[in-house]
Amino acid sequence: MYEPSHKSRQGDVMPPIDDSEIKRVLVISAHPDDSDFGASGTIAQWIKKGIEVAYVFCTNGDQGGEASGFTKEEMPAIRQREQIAAGAAIGVTDITFLNYVDGHLEATLGLRKDIVRQIRKSQPDRMVCQSPERNWDRIGASHPDHLAAGEASIQAVYPDARNPFAFTDLLDDEGLQPWRVKEVWVTAFANPDHYVDITETFDLKMKTLHAHASQTSHNPELENLVKEWGTRNAEAAGFPEGRIAEAFRIVNTN
Repeated sequence: MYEPSHKSRQGDVMPPIDDSEIKRVLVISAHPDDSDFGASGTIAQWIKKGIEVAYVFCTNGDQGGEASGFTKEEMPAIRQREQIAAGAAIGVTDITFLNYVDGHLEATLGLRKDIVRQIRKSQPDRMVCQSPERNWDRIGASHPDHLAAGEASIQAVYPDARNPFAFTDLLDDEGLQPWRVKEVWVTAFANPDHYVDITETFDLKMKTLHAHASQTSHNPELENLVKEWGTRNAEAAGFPEGRIAEAFRIVNTN
C-alpha cells in the first residue's frame, strides 16, 4: 500500500497527525451513506489499525431513494438499517442518528449543540465532516444538507466543544466535559490537500455502498463510477497508475 500524500497549496501546512497517535475518530455526516461515499475506504484502514470510529448522521434520509420503490414514510427506518449494515461491513458499530428532517438541515444552534454533545461523548482525536464550502466542480457533493452539516460540525469543534461556557447544560446537567479535537478531515472539498490510497480497501468500500440498497441498487455502473472518482484522486496525488484514493482537506484544530 502506498503512503498517503499530503500536498500544500499555501506553502508550509502542518501534515496530518500520525495515525499511531489517534485513538478515536468521530465521523459527522448529513445523510446515511454519506460517510461511505466519502471516506469508508480510509475508515476501514483506521479500524484495521485499531482506531475506534463512531458515526453520527444528522438527518433521517427520507428524501433519498426515490428510485427504490419505497415510500418516503418507509425510508428513515430502511436507511438506518442499511447504514448499520454498512458500518458492520467495516467494523463500525457506534452509530447515532440525530433524525433531523432530510432536506431541511440548517447550521442552527440546536444542531451545533447536538454535535457538541456527540463530540464530548466520543472524545475523538480526529473528526471527519463534510465541506461547508460549495464545490462548483462537483455540485452533487454540495447538497444543502452537506453544507449545513459541515458548517455546524466546524462550529462545534471550534469554539464550542472545548469551551466550558458553551452550552453549559451539557456540562452541568449531562456531565459532558469540554473536549478539544486535534484535527478535522474534510470530505468533498474543492481543493483537497491529502490523499489516502484505498486500493487495498476498495472492496470494503463497495461493500458499504452496496449495503445502501435503497440508494444504490438501481445503478449497475456504481462500482465503475466510484472507481473512476478514486482513480482521479490517485492521479491528483501522484500515485502510480492503477491506484484508487480518497481525498480530504485537513484542518489542524488543536
